[in-house]
Amino acid sequence: MLRRAAALLAFLLLFALAPPAASSTAAQPVQGYVDTHNHLMSHEAFGGRLICGKPFHPDGPARALLDCLDHHPNGELAWFENFTRTGSPTGTHDPVGWPTFRDWPAHDSMTHQQNYYEWIERAWRGGLRIMVNDLVANRQLCAIYPIKTNSCDEMTTLRLEARRTFELQDHIDAQAGGPGQGWFRVVRSAEEARAVIAQGKLAVVLGIETSEPFGCRTTLGIPHCTRAQIDRGLDEMHALGVRSMFVCHKYDNALCGVRFDSGTQGAIVNAGNFLSSGSFWRVERCTGPAHDNTIVPGVLPKELSLGIPPLPLYPPGPHCNVKGLTALGRYMIEGMIARGMIVEIDHMSVKAAAQTLDLLESRGYPGVISSHSWTDPTYFRRIYQLGGMITPISGHAEEFTRTWRETKALRDELGKTGFGYGMDANGMHALPGPRAGSAVTYPLPGGLARPMTGQRTWDYNVDGVAHYGLVPDWVEDMRAVAGEDFVRDMAAGAEAYLQTWQAATTRATR
Repeated sequence: MLRRAAALLAFLLLFALAPPAASSTAAQPVQGYVDTHNHLMSHEAFGGRLICGKPFHPDGPARALLDCLDHHPNGELAWFENFTRTGSPTGTHDPVGWPTFRDWPAHDSMTHQQNYYEWIERAWRGGLRIMVNDLVANRQLCAIYPIKTNSCDEMTTLRLEARRTFELQDHIDAQAGGPGQGWFRVVRSAEEARAVIAQGKLAVVLGIETSEPFGCRTTLGIPHCTRAQIDRGLDEMHALGVRSMFVCHKYDNALCGVRFDSGTQGAIVNAGNFLSSGSFWRVERCTGPAHDNTIVPGVLPKELSLGIPPLPLYPPGPHCNVKGLTALGRYMIEGMIARGMIVEIDHMSVKAAAQTLDLLESRGYPGVISSHSWTDPTYFRRIYQLGGMITPISGHAEEFTRTWRETKALRDELGKTGFGYGMDANGMHALPGPRAGSAVTYPLPGGLARPMTGQRTWDYNVDGVAHYGLVPDWVEDMRAVAGEDFVRDMAAGAEAYLQTWQAATTRATR
């Protein structure tokens, strides 16, 4: 009996990972993975020349998968790539992408395209059912980076990235025979997502991760936006299809204070905070169990230091941002509730996050998510109790499954099933590297062979998640680390996300 039960479980898990097939009904629970945080179109952000390569081009991969001009001839001038990859502005790499891909994409290269659409397709065939495509912008990083062809205005960038997403959908449709025929579908409701998944396709949700939404920055504490601007912005973005949104990101803005970064990255972001608002982060000593990341001193790279005064020296931690949720921030969240949108709580200071959860609890509103490990764990219970979801940022197989184990008791206690991830590809986040001792064998469950593009074939055991197409291989490695219970929770992730989204729209007040 036990052997038969084990065989049945293995079959069900294999079915969850198998290539998608059309279903006769959209009412049954969804089986498959959810990525709640990805950046398909970030090549258009930061001035349009920081991320090299595109997720598609009408003329094919030879035009899409090219390195940036300033990375030629050998990567010596690619100081941002070198700095984010090694901590030093000096370094070299082979700039040739298609068809050889000698040095990129790579799991630890943050400026080369990792989201080419054929790689997304392989992940979909390997079990991915929902992806949140966060439209992303950062005015200050755009202003600092010397090479640009696009506007630094954040809302202009977000509109462009949304248009590119629909162009990708059209491109995939054209390859499949016409409008609506492709496997990639942008959805505007949980019900539409269920229908798309039942047809054997990938449901793509539009989100926003930006530092100054609707122009809501501050100068020396004076906000640059009004309630009317927030209303217009939310209406425009909702009409565009956006259903999930961050209120603040990296820099304090007119809506809320942020959760700090540490080390050299923290020094860069703190300098950006100065350029954005006219002041560096202000800290206070935390008095409760929740705290923001401690500001560990870091050196500002000389390429970014022009015109910026010396960074402050902070007292010993734990550090908490003095800034919480502002009146305009509260108004923004009320507007998101009215429209049934999902509130992204990551990047908020602990003070802002606590005040946001207070507001959501007072409204009984379940539409809240921590999508990539940027909120204090002491808030996990409150998020789950509201009906929200928590998906850790992608990481090394052992690290990611350890997070799953650490939160499992709480999820079991509260009856929360399903687990997901925030891959954050092309979001200045290193993807999971290869694991020493991993023995992923090919073909994977469902029949996936090693991914190949042009003349390059990747192997997860050697390359890790060099690009998004290797996500199924990463999951298979985590099966070896954490067992079938882990994969079963992952396969229930898409359904958990849809339940949160559906409950949010049900509670919408508009």
